[in-house]
Amino acid sequence: MTARNALIALMMALGLTLAGCSDNDGPAEEAGEQIDQTMEEAGDEMEEATDEMGGEAEEMGDSAEESTDY
Repeated sequence: MTARNALIALMMALGLTLAGCSDNDGPAEEAGEQIDQTMEEAGDEMEEATDEMGGEAEEMGDSAEESTDY
């Protein structure tokens, strides 16, 4: 097999592979995407809560520091 024939065979295989991929997601794919989205949203909410807690802890530390200053 020459390099040209190998390249043609590779391109045909790639074309068939891409043609086999469809946008019609099955129920498992849709469920997986839903889980991914839910986990991402939960992570965002956790990050926001952590940021808020960090800010409140910093304020409490500043307040404690100010109250102990002479």
